[in-house]
Amino acid sequence: MLITRRFEFDAGHRIPNHESHCRHLHGHRYALEVTLRGEPVTQAGRSDEGMVLDFSAVKALVQRALIEQWDHAFLAYRGDQLLLDALERIPDHKTVLLDAVPTAENLARIAYETLEPRFAALYGERLCLARVRLYETPNCWADYPAG
Repeated sequence: MLITRRFEFDAGHRIPNHESHCRHLHGHRYALEVTLRGEPVTQAGRSDEGMVLDFSAVKALVQRALIEQWDHAFLAYRGDQLLLDALERIPDHKTVLLDAVPTAENLARIAYETLEPRFAALYGERLCLARVRLYETPNCWADYPAG
């Protein structure tokens, strides 16, 4: 069975070498869908009976591991020195440094790589992170892993 929990957050970014508007500072209302694969709990009387995982547990883990860091932050590529010099001048600015350009594709992969070991550590083989889908706009998204 697959279950999915959706999260929304606001963040800024820029794609430094982009040939069009995306090279400029801008922001998005991102949506992140976290999909888990597993079998529903069958033990009678448990509060999570019939669930792969209680959606509140999914929310707590994803909020803590990712959303709290990325929400209302500027997601910046570590190699974008011009941007980093500018952001450094803003007192108490919330900047998240990334090892890749903050495209939807890279953010989906980073989100997956951040969340997957946390789900594995807590739930072992009982369930697994099947996919992360990151919407940059309502019409544009990236899935990781593909397929």
